[in-house]
Parts: sequence; C-alpha cells; structure tokens
Amino acid sequence: MKLINEFKEFAMRGNVIDLAVGVVIGASFSAIVKTFVDNIITPPIGWLVGGVDFSGLSLPLPVPKIENGQPALDAVEIKYGLFLQAIFAFTITAIALFIFIKAINRFLRTDNTKKDSPVQPPEEILLLREIRDSLKTQTPSTPPTL
Repeated sequence: MKLINEFKEFAMRGNVIDLAVGVVIGASFSAIVKTFVDNIITPPIGWLVGGVDFSGLSLPLPVPKIENGQPALDAVEIKYGLFLQAIFAFTITAIALFIFIKAINRFLRTDNTKKDSPVQPPEEILLLREIRDSLKTQTPSTPPTL
C-alpha cells in the first residue's frame, strides 16, 4: 500500500503533469512543423536548387556471387542520400522553428517602460539617498541626529 501511495504522490506532482502536457503538445506541434516544412518551406528550396532530391543517392556494395552466376544475397546499398535529406530537413525545420519562435516572442514582448517618464526607484533607495544627503549637509563637529 505504501508503494502505491508513493507512486500516486510522485505521479500527481505538478512537474510530472506539466511534463506530460508538454510532451502531448510537443507531439501535436511537431506534426504542424513537419507539415509546414514539407509543404511550404521545402518546395521553394527544391525549386531554387533545381529539384535535386538527395534521397535517391546511394552507394551499392559488391554482392558475392555463387557458382552458377546467381547472387548469394540481395543487393546491399548504403543509402547516404536519405541521411543527407534528413540533415537538410532538420536544418530547415530548425531554421523555420527559430523564425517562428522569434516572431512569437516579438509579438508577446511588452515594453513596460514609458519613454517619457523615468522609472521611479524603490522606496529603500529613496530613503538611502535622503540619509546620504543629510549626512553631507552636516558639519563634522556636529554629531549625527537620529
């Protein structure tokens, strides 16, 4: 019973629930970003580079042959083009996400300072300034008054 209660306490902590919500939202958002990159960002880039598709690039490895001329194994390829395509997709996704987040941050950023009026310092600073000024005006022979 104690183990179940400890697990409930762990699972119902705010951090675990926040993490779970973040994972679900992140999974949903990744579909949006993938669609954005695949359908909006990648086609113009493909058009700019002349429609080059790296996913078809591969390096075939020699296949050993048996006695009667038939290959012993299916053709083996190192498909480095798929790797290059994944790197390009990641780079494009990262750039698009950076631009998207930067735009959201600019939209959400608020400027709380007014340009015409200076910011009023805290009360403690004002009191310390007052004490400093009163000490400056006193002569050295006069004891400080409290």
